[in-house]
Amino acid sequence: MEFVQKNIWLVLIAITSGLMFIWPSVARRISQVKEATVAEAVQLINRQDAQVIDVRETGEFKTGHVPDARHIPAGEMAARTKELEKFRDKPILLVCASGNRSASAAATLKKAGFTQVRSLGGGMSAWQQAGMPVKKG
Repeated sequence: MEFVQKNIWLVLIAITSGLMFIWPSVARRISQVKEATVAEAVQLINRQDAQVIDVRETGEFKTGHVPDARHIPAGEMAARTKELEKFRDKPILLVCASGNRSASAAATLKKAGFTQVRSLGGGMSAWQQAGMPVKKG
């Protein structure tokens, strides 16, 4: 107890960093956005003709993305939902680098009334680790 009293700032920093570490996974569970594995994503694309949307920034997108993915940066999603209106009741798969931005963009689409929205768990990192095709440019 004496250690805690003498090092209160260190304790608070440790607690804060721990909370920041687990927050993304907690936020995903709370948001009720479904996450798709790479295998599920491939099935969505091949069997249900899912619209793939890459929500990374332009530079990231150009380094490599899922083939036939549409590029709409996460920060622009709310303003550009009208572009996706024809996919309102169709499967939409959102992709980012690790899964955090795509989950946030998916929540934005859910709030706008899109019914079949999923985020690629692990993002492009998981896609590439699974040996899936990547298109550059």
